[in-house]
Amino acid sequence: MSFNTPALVSVIVPVYNAEQYLPYCIDSILGQSYPHLEVILVDDGATDASPQICDEYAAKDQRVEVIHQCNGGIAKAQNAGLDAAHGEYIAFVDNDDIVDRHNIEYLLHALIHTGADMSKARWQQFGLSQLDTVIKQAQSGATAPTKITVFRDPLRAYQTVFCKSLRMLGTALGHDTEAKYFNEANWCRLYKRELWEHLRFPEGVYAQDTALAGDLYARMDTVADINVSLYNWLQRPESVTHRMRSSSFFHDHVQAAAHNFQLCAEQGITPMRSYYTLTTNLRFEQRAVAEEQAAHPHDAACKQTAHIQATSVASHMQDNQAVLAEDCAIVTDTLQSITMWQRLQCEATTCIRLLEKRVYDRTIKSLN
Repeated sequence: MSFNTPALVSVIVPVYNAEQYLPYCIDSILGQSYPHLEVILVDDGATDASPQICDEYAAKDQRVEVIHQCNGGIAKAQNAGLDAAHGEYIAFVDNDDIVDRHNIEYLLHALIHTGADMSKARWQQFGLSQLDTVIKQAQSGATAPTKITVFRDPLRAYQTVFCKSLRMLGTALGHDTEAKYFNEANWCRLYKRELWEHLRFPEGVYAQDTALAGDLYARMDTVADINVSLYNWLQRPESVTHRMRSSSFFHDHVQAAAHNFQLCAEQGITPMRSYYTLTTNLRFEQRAVAEEQAAHPHDAACKQTAHIQATSVASHMQDNQAVLAEDCAIVTDTLQSITMWQRLQCEATTCIRLLEKRVYDRTIKSLN
């Protein structure tokens, strides 16, 4: 594919303690078939060799810019990248993933050809034992897509097309449902720069992508999907997605889902995905608070040598219980904003998604 006037694409990579995988990730970006890139590596206070690796790449390739900052979380790193970006188009890549060499080329062609606000492709998960194979496949490059599907109202699609089994059924019936599926992840996407004007990720929370998703997708008119896999998502047991089980983690997701839920209710969209996120994370939060309480009982035995520590733990547990009570009230109020028919639809898709998650946890999350 050729481009008459090459546009600059800014690729933002938040970096934190990924020395084992980072070189593979950066190599896959710099090896893109579309070379007009600005690669922004944001070192978020990494404590391993990642900062040095970033600097070494910047010294070798003038397309690479490195930002070093104190640790503030992925949202702060993403925002720093957005603030520094000069490209007409924006892409994100996680620091341990591998992108196909045609990723930017195919996504950019779809975006320009259709005039959509965002283009997206398919992706696949892989384990560490598959790393060498995935690298070779990514370097060889995927075949050109055979179909570009453009759809309107992406916020509605985000909320309603998310159960894998229902997507498969819809596609089997000739509705090309899979093309309308996308989640809140920012990778394997290419965005028009103007979508990010005056819009940034909320910092200091776990669910920064979910919290922003509704506002971001509400800004879009159309999305272009290409039917080819262009992104390889590494499954690591130590990643936040796989290991985080604190009550604050689930609280942040409840808050993010409640925001998106209300946004959809105001626009007449049945918030199926947000209902699932809202209700399941509230249950997880309740369980986490109970487990934290059981792990740190506050009784008379704590009052001697560990009095100060016990007091601190008790105060922390009281805070968690207060937050949980507020979240329960928020969920109750939020669910009242939809009709009984909408709630039945949301309950049905939630049940389906929970069954799918059991399969996902046994297969994908156990990749090695």
